[in-house]
Amino acid sequence: MARMPSAERRRQLTEAAIRAMTRDGVAATTTRSIAAEAGVSLSVFHYCFDSKQALLESVIAAITDHSVTLVREAIQPKATLHETVRAGFQAYWDHVSAHPGEHMLTYELTQYALRRPDFAHLARRQYGRYCDTYTELIEQLRHHMAFELRVPVSVLARYLAAMTDGLTLNHLVLGDDRISADILDVITDHVAGLVGDDGASAGAPADASARYGA
Repeated sequence: MARMPSAERRRQLTEAAIRAMTRDGVAATTTRSIAAEAGVSLSVFHYCFDSKQALLESVIAAITDHSVTLVREAIQPKATLHETVRAGFQAYWDHVSAHPGEHMLTYELTQYALRRPDFAHLARRQYGRYCDTYTELIEQLRHHMAFELRVPVSVLARYLAAMTDGLTLNHLVLGDDRISADILDVITDHVAGLVGDDGASAGAPADASARYGA
């Protein structure tokens, strides 16, 4: 077996764990099945991860990074804030549509962790990571587009995390792409509307309700 740096080996095993858990479920996935998925010996697995908590934490971080990387690339400043925010949501949503099993796994990981007192902190860390990610993206936009918000960044970050989390679960259950796209439009309008007067020109259309014939 070819030797590789331990960090790279951990990434390899983490991605193997994501594939195995997406296919078989968290509870049914064993360290042995993950090692087999990665094509390494069980001893290699235990060298890289000294506990299941460490593995699950790595899995949660990697899954979040999969979609965040796409959003960060897509959320480059455009003509208006509205267009910029909508592009970021679309990049995330394209990932949901292309990898529903991976997103389903995030909810399974949350439930798995919450049902085990020793693992509950992983669920809190998972959702804290979501908020931290949105905070980073909001600050990135504020730096490049120079706008002010009507609400604290921390509040908006948690709002975005809650809305996308709920919408993703709703989509996994009901599978209606058209409705999901319409809801993303509403969220985008709302976010753009939270920009202060100085940034109004970068926000949503003056009458967002016109899009829906209201």
